[in-house]
Amino acid sequence: MTLTLTLREAPAAPVLAEAVRPDRLAGMSAAEIERIELRHGNRPAALRELFAVAGGGTDDLRVAGDLSRVAGLGKGMAGGRLTIDGRAGAHLGAGMTDGEIVVEGDAGDFAGAEMHGGRIVVRGSAGRRLGGAYAGSRAGMRGGEILVHGDAGEEAGAGLRRGVVAVARRAGDAAGLSALAGTIVVLGALGANVGVLMRRASIVAMTPPALPPTYARAATYRPSFLPLMLRRLRELGLPVTDELIGGR
Repeated sequence: MTLTLTLREAPAAPVLAEAVRPDRLAGMSAAEIERIELRHGNRPAALRELFAVAGGGTDDLRVAGDLSRVAGLGKGMAGGRLTIDGRAGAHLGAGMTDGEIVVEGDAGDFAGAEMHGGRIVVRGSAGRRLGGAYAGSRAGMRGGEILVHGDAGEEAGAGLRRGVVAVARRAGDAAGLSALAGTIVVLGALGANVGVLMRRASIVAMTPPALPPTYARAATYRPSFLPLMLRRLRELGLPVTDELIGGR
């Protein structure tokens, strides 16, 4: 039976909810879950003060409500499935190593930041530093898949080391900033300064961006890996056409 946490009302202050992750809550009783300590503004708060709890005994977790002020959902999760029935706050799935997160609305800044594995699917748009590195860190996302059906904010994939970040619509300025490896796919437009300080990573842009001064046009060709990757993204629900798969 799916474990469901329903936000009682819009929180008066930001909530830090790093403990809300399916691999941690699996097997716990409702009473144990209700006693878990979260952070509401500058004070601790029991989970039951903010969420109504139903179901349990599984690593299939659903969180419902406008969670745009609830940060850290699924942070560090190592398995299971987390569904956000609404908007999600910042740091969603940051540092996760396995499992799947699906957001039915938008996601805040730093979604999937420094994640090592698993999959994040955002049905709406995502904020800045999607799959990126935190300030002072040398590496961002190190593995896994992030798929955004809407737009992404500035510096998507900043510090990328491994994995795939795919955006169905527009990505903001400085996508791929300081990326070392991995792949960013953007089906819509790209902002300015794309790939600045990038070394070995790939940015697949279906709408040709303005090249930064340190880049020069080299050739028109069809990389052998690209049709395989695009078919994979179509299987996962992104609007990839046959024209894109067969194009140069």
